[in-house]
Amino acid sequence: MKRILIFIAALAPVLVSAQTNIQWRGTDRSGIYHEKGLLKQWPENGPELKWSYEGLGEGHSSVAIADDKIYLTGLQGEAGFLYVFDLNGKLLQQKEYGKEWSQSYNGPRGTVTIDDSKIYLISGFGVIYCLDQKSLDLIWKKDFLNEFGASNITWGINEAPLVVDNMVFVTPGGSENNLVALNKKTGKLIWSCAGEGDVSAYCSPLYIEDQDIPQVVTITASHVISADAKTGKKLWSVEKTNRWSVHANTPVYSDGMLLCTSGYGGGSFMLKLKNGGREVEKVWESTLLDNRIGAMVKVGNYVYGSGDKNRYWFCADWNTGEIKFQEKGYAMGNIIANDNQLICYTDRGNMLLANATPEKFDVVSKFAITMGTAQHWAHPVLYKGIIYVRHGNALMAYQAK
Repeated sequence: MKRILIFIAALAPVLVSAQTNIQWRGTDRSGIYHEKGLLKQWPENGPELKWSYEGLGEGHSSVAIADDKIYLTGLQGEAGFLYVFDLNGKLLQQKEYGKEWSQSYNGPRGTVTIDDSKIYLISGFGVIYCLDQKSLDLIWKKDFLNEFGASNITWGINEAPLVVDNMVFVTPGGSENNLVALNKKTGKLIWSCAGEGDVSAYCSPLYIEDQDIPQVVTITASHVISADAKTGKKLWSVEKTNRWSVHANTPVYSDGMLLCTSGYGGGSFMLKLKNGGREVEKVWESTLLDNRIGAMVKVGNYVYGSGDKNRYWFCADWNTGEIKFQEKGYAMGNIIANDNQLICYTDRGNMLLANATPEKFDVVSKFAITMGTAQHWAHPVLYKGIIYVRHGNALMAYQAK
């Protein structure tokens, strides 16, 4: 199984992989899906629209899926709502959970995480909610700003909670309580790591399990930081800055190598974990690979994505950072991958299907998203042959199999 995973509670002292729910960027936060039998080329006007729903309100969060139910958040007035759909698009439940971000690029940001019959979500105002998956009733909540000495950030807190064993990892960004682990059943603080004292930076954390010390990695305003998942002890940090302290992309991990990327002049660097994960060294660095919020994916020995200041879609060698291609012609955007193909959702509203090859940006199909409102920022999701696309107040389900 993948080495970066979310976990359900286990009695054994060694954490055991068990998560199959679709959360932020798939089951393991890599953006890689494992669907079989999908179309290798879409019809001229795009895959069949199986169903759609317009009425989510404003927002940028992506779909989460558990027990064949779809979970998504939106803004109505000044309140955040959680919506639950079946796979046929029927709205089963909706629940107001609290005040939500309505100051700029309105609406919920972070994707919800579902684990052990509980739903975890974080509002743009830095409140984490734990809801019962069946009833949607509140079980517990914590306010980052008031309880952990944190400050909000320019465009509102954005984070998908990370659940590992009996813990929920979140990044308040306080000077003392920078990265914390909460008991997933009660919300009680288990440990706190001061990190480097930065504010949070729109990044959802990642769990790395294949080192001597299992660890949680995230990016705060000016640093990539790592903490021992069991104790919260800071293991290492590496400075990473950009103009607006925006690091919205969860790092990409594979076999001891960690790719960290951001836009606004930040670029990418590759870290190699050493000494059982206790240390890192920088392997390569590139200002050309500068994705802002659309993430990158690793397919084979290559990484794919699009730029910010560098207005290209690109492919680079995973091990060296060598650019294999840079190609214009399409707007920048989000990217996921499945079965050696790339699915891209541009910020101009086009869906692209491309073969994952280092030779060129080999787009074989495209179609336009015509429903929805505001920015095309939510990351697409694959599940049981369907591509789920959220665009503002609309959710669309396209038959890709």
